[in-house]
Order: sequence, then C-alpha cells, then structure tokens
Amino acid sequence: MTPHYESISAFHRAIGSPPPAHPLLSLLTCQMLAPCTLGDKPLTADFYMISLKKISAGEFRYGRTRYDHEGGSLSFVKPGQLVELTHAELTENSFLIFLHEDYLLGHALHADIRKYGFFEYEANEALHVAPREEHIMWELFRQMEFEYGNNPDEYSRGIILTHLDALLKYSQRFYKRQFLNRSAALSGPVVARFTALLTAYFEQGQLQTQGLPTVKYLAGQLHTSPRYLTDLLKQETGHTALDHIHSFLLGEAKNLLLGTDNTIAQTAYQLGFDNPTYFSRLFKKEIGLTPREYRARFLN
Repeated sequence: MTPHYESISAFHRAIGSPPPAHPLLSLLTCQMLAPCTLGDKPLTADFYMISLKKISAGEFRYGRTRYDHEGGSLSFVKPGQLVELTHAELTENSFLIFLHEDYLLGHALHADIRKYGFFEYEANEALHVAPREEHIMWELFRQMEFEYGNNPDEYSRGIILTHLDALLKYSQRFYKRQFLNRSAALSGPVVARFTALLTAYFEQGQLQTQGLPTVKYLAGQLHTSPRYLTDLLKQETGHTALDHIHSFLLGEAKNLLLGTDNTIAQTAYQLGFDNPTYFSRLFKKEIGLTPREYRARFLN
C-alpha cells in the first residue's frame, strides 16, 4: 500500500529529519537530511513539494515518468500526486520546500498557486536551470530560510510568501526560456507529430469508434502531460492543444460539408460529435457561420 502523509511532520519522521519549525511549512537543504536520502518507496502527500535537486544516485519518479536528473532541476509536486523514490541520494546543492495549502489561507497565493501549470507537468518535464537561474533560486530560498529560522513575528509569513511567489514567477519565466530553447529540437517535431496523430485518428475511423480525441489521449501518445503539451503548443504556435483539435476537426468538417451530401447531423457523427447541436455551435463560434450557412454560401 502506498504511504500517504497528511502532515509535513509525519513526512519528516519518515525521512529521518527533525520536526519542522512550522507544522505547515518546511525548508530543507541536503545538509539537513541524514544520510541525505529520501527513502525507497512511492508516496503521496497532502502538501506541495518544490525542490531543486541534483541526484547523485538512484531514481526519482512522479506521475508515470522517470526524473531527468542531469544537472540542477526544479520539480513541482501538487498535493495527492504520486512520488516514487528509489534510493535517491541528493548532492549538497539541493533544497526542498514542503508547503501545506493551509499555510496560504488568506493570502493571494492560495488561489494563484493553482494557476502555475508546471504543477501539472510530469517529471521528465522538470525545469532545468542554468547556473545563473539556479543562483536566483538559491537566493530566494535563502531569504525564505532566514525568515523561517528567525524569531517569527507578524511579518514573517508575508515575507516568506512574497519570496515564494517570486520563486514561482521566476520558474514560469525560466520555463518559457526552456520552451524557446527547445523549440527547434522539440516543439517543431511535437507540433508535427500532434498533427500526424490527429490525421491518423481521423483516417483510421477512430472518431466514430472512440469519439472526439482528448488532450489527455494525445498527450499520452506524445509521452507528455496534458498541461505541458498545451503550454508547449501555445508557446510555439499561440494556440492550445484543444484549439488545435478544434481547428483540425473544423477543417475536416468544411471538407465534408462541401464534398458530400451528408446531413449536418451525419457530418457531426462522422467527426465524433455525439451532439450535432454542440457541433453546430462550435462551428458557428469558430467559423462565423452555421454549417448550413457555410454549405449554402460556398455551394451557391
């Protein structure tokens, strides 16, 4: 049975670390962990985990994929996400932040933290930081650590969360840099493979047998998480994965409307839509005409 940790204190005990200074927040560096290992069992927890890791041995997985531990990488785990550790040993240049959602109550970050898509990414989509970027992350962590270990007062929590908010914003910026740096080597092929998958899905008749393709299904075929695929395509093309699906389907719809005598309902069903009314609404929203109006305009 997979261990589940409801509290940060319980997780501290499991990894052999002293109790946290605050029950809802923990800041650890490798030097504070003895013997600088995180155990060897899959786990889930009721709190966020943010970590800058350099793994010297072992494996680290979360979700379905293996963690790429070449160099310094930031990973972001949301509450309830499966984390798998196999005798993972960290180098001295590693930090971990454990944050319970209740620590954010009454602060803007309580809502804002859910807007950061990288908490939905898989492990092989970790943020690989350059030395300058790693330095920035360590500076923010040290500022948090100073407040965390200092005599707390009414300003401490606000200051800590300000630095955490900055760390998340920098992470968003650095992810954009990572997307751009990999655009030639990664994004282009992903866009092409995404389109090829949609084409094969249509040509093999899966629209009729499986229904509309989902972002989750297509992301699985491309070995990415749905959120990462969407962010990658949006960065590269300006459109989300769902936008690309709709664009492809409506392109096929226009072809069927002008090239066959099928009714609007038959066209909708052929494209995998269970509800012809939904198909017509989507067509009108994206094309500016209803399917019937489109056919009438171009055939006449």
